[in-house]
Amino acid sequence: MADRFNPKAADARWQRVWAEQGTFHASDASPKPKSYVLEMFPYPSGRIHMGHVRNYTMGDVLARYRRMKGMEVLHPMGWDAFGMPAENAAMEKGVHPGTWTRANIATMRDQLKSLGFALDWSRELATCEPDYYGQEQALFLDLFEAGLVYRKESAVNWDPVDMTVLANEQVIDGRGWRSGALVEKRKLSQWFLKITDFAEELLDGLQTLDQWPDKVRLMQENWIGKSQGLQFRFRLSSPLPLAGGAGGG
Repeated sequence: MADRFNPKAADARWQRVWAEQGTFHASDASPKPKSYVLEMFPYPSGRIHMGHVRNYTMGDVLARYRRMKGMEVLHPMGWDAFGMPAENAAMEKGVHPGTWTRANIATMRDQLKSLGFALDWSRELATCEPDYYGQEQALFLDLFEAGLVYRKESAVNWDPVDMTVLANEQVIDGRGWRSGALVEKRKLSQWFLKITDFAEELLDGLQTLDQWPDKVRLMQENWIGKSQGLQFRFRLSSPLPLAGGAGGG
């Protein structure tokens, strides 16, 4: 039994070797064909769960396969760390959202590393850090100056428990997907991007994505939201009265 393979020890040993040698570091100067593998970034909610393991295992398999095929693979990791769920959790625990979020990131990073995924940790980012959201703000200003951003009041799905706006997909049977609270309709002043200016181009591009699942393409079409409008005619049982018909007086 003493000679039995110990995966915990072996994994840790090889992970140290990978880290020291930069095995999964993507080089911009590489002459190899380049490949970019990106999964959705996780919310830093506290702990990695099996849904994370499933999602990032699939990406890891693809990244390793492409590396074995001789490609220079960029496979980064980051944290979707800017939002109401993190703030609500921090308020519940009586800590600062930044402290709560960064502590969760540290825990989840260690967990992901222990799984041995082929990730380039030198490219790690968190959306709550100024060096990331500063770029988003700069892009917003560019769009605003180009006339592609405008502000108006519009109805939204409001979760009274999470105190945040929900997308239609986050409302299930009239309730918030996270809190379970009945969703309210509210009018809020908000910013919009003029994607309608590019609706035709976006829809045409969707038709070329023949390897995308039909349900994903349909979701994208609905998100683009182009409306053709409708023309119709009524057949009347009797003619309409003439304008300015007979009047008295």
